[in-house]
Amino acid sequence: MNQYQLLYCDHLSPLADSNPELPSPPYHIVTKPGQLPVEFLEPSAAHKLVIGFDCEGVDLCRNGALCIMQLAFPDAVYLVDAIEGGQELIQACQPALESDHITKVIHDCKRDSEALYFQFGIKLHNVMDTQIAYSLIQEQEGNKKPSDDYISFVTLLADPRYCGIPYPEKEEVRTLLRQDPNFWKIRPLSDMMVRAATDDVRFLLSIHEKMMEKLSKVSLWRLAVRSELYCRCFCLNDNQFADWSPLPPVPDDIEADVYIPEVDILSVLDVPPGKMGLVIGKKGATIMEVKGSCNVEIHIGGAKGPPNRVGFPFIRESC
Repeated sequence: MNQYQLLYCDHLSPLADSNPELPSPPYHIVTKPGQLPVEFLEPSAAHKLVIGFDCEGVDLCRNGALCIMQLAFPDAVYLVDAIEGGQELIQACQPALESDHITKVIHDCKRDSEALYFQFGIKLHNVMDTQIAYSLIQEQEGNKKPSDDYISFVTLLADPRYCGIPYPEKEEVRTLLRQDPNFWKIRPLSDMMVRAATDDVRFLLSIHEKMMEKLSKVSLWRLAVRSELYCRCFCLNDNQFADWSPLPPVPDDIEADVYIPEVDILSVLDVPPGKMGLVIGKKGATIMEVKGSCNVEIHIGGAKGPPNRVGFPFIRESC
């Protein structure tokens, strides 16, 4: 028994403990490709899937190790163990992760996509990002856009419109990660690790269903475009993403008199070494002014990289 099993042997299912009416779903720890569903390994138009998706790792990014990939199906959660299964196991998932026929529902795909791209050459595609969807629904409903554009997964889970479940145990995992950054590398997986990984994806399919009911046709298109751009956000290459799937076009069934915002674009600005502070400004004043005046989202790589890039504006309207 490792230290985390010892610490959490009496607290095996955080969300199930606080919500007894929500039993934990069956889970499978996957170390070989053959342990995954065939319809996932061999995606096809005849068997389209929608799955919950997330990744756990050590400082997850282009350089930080990807340790577990979680796949939530309607009947079970599969924990794909990248430590035990290695390159062969993750590569076996590439057709599904790049497939048009499998929708991956994820909350904030940027770093997961970056890790998959730089460590395994996988170009994450056909993503439904619940963080983006939440923002679009808020916009649709006429709610004022907050200065902090991004809702956390814990806050989303607590929203009664989508789940209404508190998740205070997430902070316990964060505390363990601060104590030991290699937490997700420990094997065998403790009960706490299994439950934490499972809880991060088990509600995504239900949230997806409720969000899809709220999104208009225009918002659905914008969600598809912006999710694709989020996947590329930290995956810079020299060919302007020519080897990635094309962005979704404007659907033909959108009425002619419906206002369609300018298509979102991904833009990257190189910053001379040591000058990032000038771009951000005192207490973020400069970058907040740019966001407000041009109505853009700006993402900065920070310590994880990519280096010397100010971020990635997603332009919605002209400045």
